[in-house]
Amino acid sequence: MAATPKAGAAPSAARRGDAPGTGGAHEAKSIGSDDYSLTRVPRDKRFGFWSMLLQWLAQSGSISQFTLGATIGVGMTFKDAFLAFTLGAVILEVVIFAIGLAGMREGLATPMLTRWVGFGRNGSALVSFVIAVSLVGWFGVQNTIFGNSVSALIGGPAWMWCLLAGAAITALVIFGFRYMAVFAKIVTPLFFAMVAWSVVSTLKDHSIGDLIDSPAPGATIPLAVAATAIAGGYMTGAIVAPEMTRYNRKGSHVFLQSAASMILSEYIVGMTGVLLGHLVKSNEVSHIVLSTSGAFGVIVVLMSTAKINDWNLYGSSLGVVNFFQVVFGKRLHRGVITIVLGVAGTALSAVGIMTHFTDFLSVLGVAIPPIGGIIVAEYWVVKRMRKPLDDTRDAETLPKSSPTWVPMSLAIWIAAFCVGKFYEGGIPALNSLATAFVLYSVLGLLGWVRPYGTSALDDDEATAARDTAPVSAA
Repeated sequence: MAATPKAGAAPSAARRGDAPGTGGAHEAKSIGSDDYSLTRVPRDKRFGFWSMLLQWLAQSGSISQFTLGATIGVGMTFKDAFLAFTLGAVILEVVIFAIGLAGMREGLATPMLTRWVGFGRNGSALVSFVIAVSLVGWFGVQNTIFGNSVSALIGGPAWMWCLLAGAAITALVIFGFRYMAVFAKIVTPLFFAMVAWSVVSTLKDHSIGDLIDSPAPGATIPLAVAATAIAGGYMTGAIVAPEMTRYNRKGSHVFLQSAASMILSEYIVGMTGVLLGHLVKSNEVSHIVLSTSGAFGVIVVLMSTAKINDWNLYGSSLGVVNFFQVVFGKRLHRGVITIVLGVAGTALSAVGIMTHFTDFLSVLGVAIPPIGGIIVAEYWVVKRMRKPLDDTRDAETLPKSSPTWVPMSLAIWIAAFCVGKFYEGGIPALNSLATAFVLYSVLGLLGWVRPYGTSALDDDEATAARDTAPVSAA
């Protein structure tokens, strides 16, 4: 745990000119960067359009997205697959922009945002716990998938590749957003250049027109099922979009960058996967990219996997910091938490345990979308609890207090989860999100969503807020 200075013991980060994310003198004694885990990101510490765009595009560069496209292509015609990807992309973009814009305006990550937007202080601890468990779980699962894939392609034990990948990602995330942004600038162009070369080499001897017009080579996949796989698979990432957008400077940037990411991920990567699925008549297409690229391709894929999986670990660390602050009154350093989570997730993936938790993580995948529905409803429709954020936004400080509990929000969360889990029609992730949004909007406008109790800002949080406040707000 980071040592916390007494009030007034250190000048603000803005006065000292510290690097973004250093957060104050007390962090120099800890490993890595705390990255404003419990405070607003100051406007003068945010990133420009192109740096943030590469961060967004880096999330589109994934071998698994080619596999998803091929899976859908095996069961759908090119035209139907295009419709499925369009439906999924529109759903995701609406959710990402609505939640991401709130994160950009407030400079807060999802766990902190929920204190004043729908859940209250104690409710935000539950949100943080669910998000943290889900993200670190998927970190381990994806690490396992990578280790198994590389082992099958070039040899060596899968556990060794899991350890190498997990250690590399953990080392990157320890030092926070600034270094993750630099890494994205390197990895993103390399990944897409390598993939483009591999795919073009594979398709150059085949007629693209024939592949587009060819029937689905496998059992038919219904449109709703395909859209579920597309939108539902990334819905958790959409809910935690503020982890990234809090570093944006403008709302227009959030829209343009997230839309560019959707176009690249769904229409270019996903639809290319559909063509490859029609070509090989199977969803086993990852070998096309890897086998035609040699050792360099394996290195680039390792780096691109790290660039995507780093956000799972990063978001989980933010959730754990907020959870411990609320439940135990301890302000833990995000860098230290990253090491603990990274070691745990990497070790479990290396021994193959994480793959047994995919069903549990899928359940959490239905539990997280209602959080987004409640955030959007409170922040943009009801607007009953966000006033303290409005009052302190210009000063870039945190409100001095927050609601303690919002029982109706928890009831709505449970009801929306049940709809997503047990209703068999439509898209489960979207069903749970829409249910939460509608219920909260209606009950909130009727005055039935009421906070109970008030919790003052802890001394540690108040100190952190002062240390990261700009000169004009000090």
